[in-house]
Amino acid sequence: MSDRPPPQARVSSGPHRRRRFSIVWVIPIVTVAIGAWLAWHTLSQRGPVITIAFQTAEGLQAGQSRVRHKDVEMGQVTNVALSADLSHAVITVQMNADAEPLLTDKARFWVVKPRFFAGSISGLDTLLSGSYIELSPSSAGGAPKRDFVGLEDPPVLQSDTPGSTFLLRAARLGSISLGSPVYYRDLPVGEVLGWDVADMADFVTIHTFVREPFNQYVHADSRFWNASGVSVKLSGSGVNVQLESLRALILGGIAFDTPSEDHPPAGPPPEASKSGTTFPLFANKEAADSAGYQRKLPFVSYFDGSVAGLQAGADVLVRGIKVGTITSVGLRFDAARDTVVVPVRYTVEPQRISEIPMRPMADIQSGIAELVAHGLRARLDSASLITGQKQVSLDFVPDAKPATTGKDGDSFIIPVVPDAFADLTSSAGAIMAKLKAIPFEQIGDNLNATLKGAAGIANDSQLKDAVASLQATLKTAQITIQQVDAGLQPTLKKLPEIANGLQETVNRANRVLSSVDTGYGGNSDFHRSLERMLGQLTDTAASVRVLADLLSRHPEALIRGRTDQGQQ
Repeated sequence: MSDRPPPQARVSSGPHRRRRFSIVWVIPIVTVAIGAWLAWHTLSQRGPVITIAFQTAEGLQAGQSRVRHKDVEMGQVTNVALSADLSHAVITVQMNADAEPLLTDKARFWVVKPRFFAGSISGLDTLLSGSYIELSPSSAGGAPKRDFVGLEDPPVLQSDTPGSTFLLRAARLGSISLGSPVYYRDLPVGEVLGWDVADMADFVTIHTFVREPFNQYVHADSRFWNASGVSVKLSGSGVNVQLESLRALILGGIAFDTPSEDHPPAGPPPEASKSGTTFPLFANKEAADSAGYQRKLPFVSYFDGSVAGLQAGADVLVRGIKVGTITSVGLRFDAARDTVVVPVRYTVEPQRISEIPMRPMADIQSGIAELVAHGLRARLDSASLITGQKQVSLDFVPDAKPATTGKDGDSFIIPVVPDAFADLTSSAGAIMAKLKAIPFEQIGDNLNATLKGAAGIANDSQLKDAVASLQATLKTAQITIQQVDAGLQPTLKKLPEIANGLQETVNRANRVLSSVDTGYGGNSDFHRSLERMLGQLTDTAASVRVLADLLSRHPEALIRGRTDQGQQ
């Protein structure tokens, strides 16, 4: 048996006993803490709820579509519904807390989706990710706002693009559209933002944006013109085609420039125009260039004949160079002459003629009277034989008929001279008059009398005797020629025999040469024998030289014979 005492039971002391903490409770505590932190974080990141009204909710889905600014998520669409009047869609968006400062009355929203707008394709990335709403805030601040009206098209210009906006006043909008490019020396430097129609539609104000640094090239005397489409002009130098760009051809376009002669290099640089400055928009570059000539004189000329092909906008030329433009072509009844005339009104820009003395307006009429007295006239010329276009040319005609000038309202009257075609017609008429004055009947009678006299001479007996004598002379000459031919005939018959003899002689000479070549040529027996004989003669000569050398050294050999046998 074992000597160890039996175990004794340990009895706890009731309420004073201690309980141990179980690690199982750590998991729910941590879970609750994480959930509380996530809930606090979600509530702290949640911003205001806004509504955006669009015409349609195309591409937007609740719980999936997002609101972004520069690809940073600003909120999520929570509900898509129709308005109470069913006229548009109302999009409810839960914005982030970071977006709250951006939600002002100047913020803009639009749906980003694949579209062709302002000459470019955008939103192609949404084909896979889905459409989303783009937020464009304003850096100028503004009042807080929660209900917005979205844009159906994205804005042409982002609010953070530096530059200046100018107002262009035009009589008509033409083919200019939203997003049309603005060009400076063929470089795209801006876009058209929109336009306003004036009261009673007197003109259109086009809002044009020019980016930095190109807005510094817009000065007070800069000129803007419509650069839309293609300009085709026929002139004496051929066909002139002007195209700003394919984008301007599709969307329309505007171009501007500042003439260099307005600012000489030695002068101070001009000050750039401020944003909001208004400029006129000219129809084309030619009209913009003409606007630089400040002084324009109105004239009128009265043409009696047809002016087909002449229309407003045609050129007025001096020595082939443009100095003005036709403003109107009409009809007027001249009671003093009891006929209908064509008044052609045009303006002349004298500044196009360099170094011309400029008179004050009070002396203009007297100066024009002096020019007319020296032969200044207006003439209708053809600008193109293909299209039939006409133009007016001013030139000094030395032999012009005396004429006086005056004024028709505010326009100075310039006398006219017939055009080149009219001169040709009158010249042809003068030629026809001269031809008509020729006495063709009298000339015919004289010709008949001459022919009758010639017939009488032909029937004269003396002429017949002379012809008979000439015939006899010709017969005698023919007999003489026959006799000469008969005398030369034997000689001519012997010529073939002589030729044959010469040919035979040549043939014999050829045969002789051939025989010589055959008998004594390089391949003949004679030649080969001769070569063998020459070889033997060479050997004989060598033997003689050896014998002579031996006798010179041993003359006794002639008697005793050779005694050096076997010696070296």
